[in-house]
Amino acid sequence: MSKAVGNAVARHRVSRRLRAVCAHDVDGWGVGDLVVIRALPAAAAATSDQLATDLDQAAARLGLAPAGDAS
Repeated sequence: MSKAVGNAVARHRVSRRLRAVCAHDVDGWGVGDLVVIRALPAAAAATSDQLATDLDQAAARLGLAPAGDAS
């Protein structure tokens, strides 16, 4: 993660939040799906709910199924 996100404490906080958000969503994605998640500086001030919303929107643009739609 880039130092533009913040100091080490802020970067690790963002990493933990993103990991928690992704743990729920990744279950609905396909086995061969490769996704890179890049945290921008604004992620340091975002709540977990905002990060989850952003991830859901990005996944929809990529055509990845949301967590409840593993069909």
